[in-house]
Amino acid sequence: MIIAIDGPAGSGKSSTAKAVAQQLGFHHLDSGAFYRALTHAALSAGLPADAWESLTVSALKALNIDSEPTEDGHRFTMNGQDITSSIRSPEVNAHVSHMARVPAVRDWLLGQLRSAGSECDLVADGRDIGTVVFPGAELKIFLTADPAVRARRRLLERGIQPNDDELLLEADRLGQRDRIDSEREIAPLRQAYDAIVLDTSDLSPAEQTARIVDLARSRGAS
Repeated sequence: MIIAIDGPAGSGKSSTAKAVAQQLGFHHLDSGAFYRALTHAALSAGLPADAWESLTVSALKALNIDSEPTEDGHRFTMNGQDITSSIRSPEVNAHVSHMARVPAVRDWLLGQLRSAGSECDLVADGRDIGTVVFPGAELKIFLTADPAVRARRRLLERGIQPNDDELLLEADRLGQRDRIDSEREIAPLRQAYDAIVLDTSDLSPAEQTARIVDLARSRGAS
């Protein structure tokens, strides 16, 4: 069984998907982490962002990024060095949408993500999981949340207790990323026609997890 959870940045996709997977005994696949790993690798290798559009599959392989599943997601290495924590840096956040628009990147990762879904029960999250990666998923969820709520969540994830100005600035950043993700030609962020929309603005993490678990069990998950 595959559960696809999509939504914009800060809507709670990854944390919710991880919690749902734990409760159901499924594997968690954070598709965004793969794009982040490639973004970190390209930046570390000194490849300018304005040249990423011309990246080839061979060039991507030369970055020497590897991943392996863990109990709570995936561990990423570059040239054998663990970069799992580094892929969440502000610099990667600022460039990952650009990397996700590169045709070679999407083509290369699509096969890897689908391969993971063929091997086990899976909860996958991202921005095109239900529309492109797993269009036949048994359950599709599209998470939304108020921009201010999403901004606060993002800053708290970074250990920042935000003031009003910081919230406004982060909400603006998220809005810009939403526009980029929604308007890109390749695999844009959009709601699958058969997805269930869940607004998490006023829900606790436990509440939104419970709702998705209930929906999954109503469709056959044990």
